Amino acid sequence: MNRTRQADPKRAKPEVSVAGAPGRKGRSRRRFLLGGLLAGGAMLVGWGVQPPRQRLHTANPLALGGDTVALNGWIAIAPDGAVSVVVPRSEMGQGVHTALPMLVAEELDVPLSSVRIAQAPIDKIFANLTVLRENLPFHPDDTGSARQGAQWLMAKLGREMGIMFTGGSTSVKDAWLPMREAGAVARAMLVKAAAEQWKLPAARLRTEDGVVLGPDGRRAGYGALAAEAARVGAGIDSSDVRLKEPREFRLIGKPLPRLDSRAKVDGSARFGIDARVPGMVYAAVKMAPMVSATYLGYEGDAAASMPGVLKIVPIPGMTDGRSGYGVGVAVVAAHWWQARRALDALQVKWQVKKTGWFSSASIFGDFARALDEEGGYVYHEAGTQDVDGVAMTVTAEYRAPFLAHAAMEPVNCTAQVEYAQGRRKVRLWASTQVPSIAVDVAARVAGVDRADVTIEVMLLGGGFGRRLEADMVAQAVTVAMAIDGKPVQLIWTREDDTTHDVYRPAALARFRAHLDANGNILAWDNKSASGAIGHQYFPRNLGLPGLGPDKTTAEGEYDMQYAIANQRIAHVIVDSPVQLGYWRSVGHSHNAFFKEGFLEELAHAARRDGVDYRRALLRGHPRALATLDAAVANAGRPPEGRAHGVALHRSFGSTVAQVAEVSVEGKQIRVHRVVCAIDCGLAVNPNIIAQQVESGVLFGLSAALYGEITLKDGEVQQSNFGDYPVLRMNEVPVVHTIVMPSSEHPEGVGEPAVPPIAPAVASAVFKLTGQRLRSLPLRLA
Repeated sequence: MNRTRQADPKRAKPEVSVAGAPGRKGRSRRRFLLGGLLAGGAMLVGWGVQPPRQRLHTANPLALGGDTVALNGWIAIAPDGAVSVVVPRSEMGQGVHTALPMLVAEELDVPLSSVRIAQAPIDKIFANLTVLRENLPFHPDDTGSARQGAQWLMAKLGREMGIMFTGGSTSVKDAWLPMREAGAVARAMLVKAAAEQWKLPAARLRTEDGVVLGPDGRRAGYGALAAEAARVGAGIDSSDVRLKEPREFRLIGKPLPRLDSRAKVDGSARFGIDARVPGMVYAAVKMAPMVSATYLGYEGDAAASMPGVLKIVPIPGMTDGRSGYGVGVAVVAAHWWQARRALDALQVKWQVKKTGWFSSASIFGDFARALDEEGGYVYHEAGTQDVDGVAMTVTAEYRAPFLAHAAMEPVNCTAQVEYAQGRRKVRLWASTQVPSIAVDVAARVAGVDRADVTIEVMLLGGGFGRRLEADMVAQAVTVAMAIDGKPVQLIWTREDDTTHDVYRPAALARFRAHLDANGNILAWDNKSASGAIGHQYFPRNLGLPGLGPDKTTAEGEYDMQYAIANQRIAHVIVDSPVQLGYWRSVGHSHNAFFKEGFLEELAHAARRDGVDYRRALLRGHPRALATLDAAVANAGRPPEGRAHGVALHRSFGSTVAQVAEVSVEGKQIRVHRVVCAIDCGLAVNPNIIAQQVESGVLFGLSAALYGEITLKDGEVQQSNFGDYPVLRMNEVPVVHTIVMPSSEHPEGVGEPAVPPIAPAVASAVFKLTGQRLRSLPLRLA
């Protein structure tokens, strides 16, 4: 019988005491968060002071098959020495299938070439604790016990909720300790097994390249020791386990090739749309023509008679109070194109709003009224706005549109619902950023227990936050329930995706600054308005209330690094019927443009160079200053006819400085080169960091030059890349990446290069044309 053996999770578990990143403290004014967490009373208080649950062992043994032996919930070793490493984050191009195994391989002392990727089961030890902890609205420079206490509680809450979440640039950051600890514990177990066999003290043994070495020349491969290591593992304690110091790293910090490169080059990599299940049929779906349309019924005789059509299935959808989210009618056919063609013959009846309903213009009008009439929630305030010595006051208003995600892989999900042993079982094949949420949604739609749902997480052809949603899962399961046990692959068209996305919020921001006679900033006031993603995402996907302030609305504004003694940053939440979702770099994506653009205006008003102006404001932040200086020095001077624009921004724990080399021909803005310096803490794999920086710059540049979703009478006006363009190959600039040296805890990489590109380009355009562009996308008059 094939089986996987694992150290008994109910026996005493080895623990590791490891110092993490330096503790960050928060301001007492954030106690409203703690108050909400503690609303449950004494029981929750008691829970809060208990130590966090372990993140080493899964609830059930890993099911990897063969004679593979699981040493903990993250690592299993085969007799030939191959190491299976469980990777709990979705691979969507950001390199987690290489970076995360590097953490284990480093501490386990095995070559990366011996590692095999294993999918994580749905288990709470794989929850992303960092994404909840980092979502608290504390200023990075805040000190005090409130921040530490709130982050402690949020990490514990995340462990209890068990949400497996890939996003927020947190994959390496969250895995840094648990995956290294898993490797170090497994290594200690293997050493102990060899020590007992050889009757030697474990301290006299060492490991190298998957082998335990004795002082007398004896050697034993990990594969030969794995079964014994699992047996003796319960005897491991913290004194047997030691994490490496950075100076000892042999893999971490090296630009190692990606483990998934070959499969992506030769075509063997399997994305969600590549799922192929015996007997599979296909579904296409027709959804509401406008936001908040209500489904009334359909006339399907003509569609049902077309070649290959098997069934027509209404989809009630997942509603979050906004009717229309995921609602539609699917056509199931033997081939997808047959299903798609039949949609044209399908007559769906909708109840739609009257002409003159909301539009992009009316939404921005609501933003403006809110800024006129409401004070908003103050995310950060220092000093006073009532200052003396004011020689000049500068005001400005900035705006950013709704944006679609436009991932290259179309939205899709494959599902099968069948009966086995008298119970309904659901199987999913999905390219998702949130497998645990996908499973929960499938269980809810099918009316089964969570344990009756299995999922194979496929590679993602781009995520960018769109695949944090589970609407496609709900649709696929609904269809699968209606077709008698056949697996069905549901695929959206590009038009479906563009017109039924969950969009990056539009936003409007106003700034006012008082300057003294030397152009120094005496006071800075910033108030913005937008919808709140959390108010929709949490009810829609987690069944939690969307209440209170949403940190993402003001991130990048309230948490800036600049030393301004008197500052006030507030935000007003203005809801609308538009469905909102997380978009790569979230609020930073537009707030960096607002904040850096206005800072450039102040430098110009003060008749000072923008770089020097920033340098003066970075006292107390030497790492940020060094990052800025590195980018500027590398960029050099622009060629004749071009200009350099500079932006500096901190997001997801990392600081990025960018210098964009720009030219203008007529009304055409062209970006030729971008120098990007990033301080992201310790660089686990500089090669992957450079890839992510290049990706972020191009993603952000597409939005800066072209990205805009507009609505008229409640209907999205864009539909495909013809009217929602992205950068073409001939428009892509050269991107030069500088990874700043650091031994600090790793920070985010996937998103921080996105926000600075728009303000950097806008700054260069102003130098070339004298036009101050305060709206995205950037368009010359």
